[in-house]
Amino acid sequence: MWKWETGDEMPKGVFVLVHGAGEYHARYEWFINQLNQAGYHVVMGDLPGQGLTEGPRGHIEAFDQYTVQVSLWLEEARTYKLPVVLFGHSMGGLIAVRTMLRLASKQRPDLLLLSSPCFALFQAPGLPKKVLSKVLNPFLPKLMFPSNLEPGSGTRDEWMRRRDQNDDLLVKYVSVRWYRELAEAMDTVHAEISRMPNMPVFISQAGDDRIVDKTAVRKWFNELDIDTKYYKEWPGLYHEVLNEPEKHQVLMHMLGFTAMHLSRARYGGHVT
Repeated sequence: MWKWETGDEMPKGVFVLVHGAGEYHARYEWFINQLNQAGYHVVMGDLPGQGLTEGPRGHIEAFDQYTVQVSLWLEEARTYKLPVVLFGHSMGGLIAVRTMLRLASKQRPDLLLLSSPCFALFQAPGLPKKVLSKVLNPFLPKLMFPSNLEPGSGTRDEWMRRRDQNDDLLVKYVSVRWYRELAEAMDTVHAEISRMPNMPVFISQAGDDRIVDKTAVRKWFNELDIDTKYYKEWPGLYHEVLNEPEKHQVLMHMLGFTAMHLSRARYGGHVT
């Protein structure tokens, strides 16, 4: 876990960032710098099996390994005694929602921001692969296969595409158990949507997303029964909206929503 603190004398809050599948904290350098300049501290770590963490790469025993890790980052963020924003991109968005379903009220953040959350895959494995993964999971959970996430495919930005193609820390193989846990987690966020806490939720969704199924994101959003929710789809943008050429526009839209709702958290108490 790392912390990046703003230089502002009166910080506005703390962002906890949860990255997506295969990636790690270094891909968020621009976003972190922008948040610091906007007056926010940032807390972030690498998820189990990814980035600089120890243990088998591309493998988890249970999806709750992720939620436990994020809970620790939220706990650290709360030590600043400031409003806390939980941001999750792609699988990180799925993890963020799953974490909200697990945490007690006082442990939750004040605001939830999701970027192209992985509530269903754009190209899900066919039925034979799904059946095979269920058969292999109890006996060969660590059996690895290609993730089929081509480095750089989530953005139109040429610099990021070249960077990813030369980054050996990106996870390119995942285990049978990892896939089964991901599939069950995606099913859970839809099945348990009625248990989502009543907190402000903001979604930035790529309009030309070829990694997650944006129709599943819209469906989840439409069924979400809370007081404050906002969905913004960005036409033509690829999956990683904050790595696209239009990223400044995406960021300003997100920070506007954040500033408006954190004022309630700061002066009116924790939003539940």
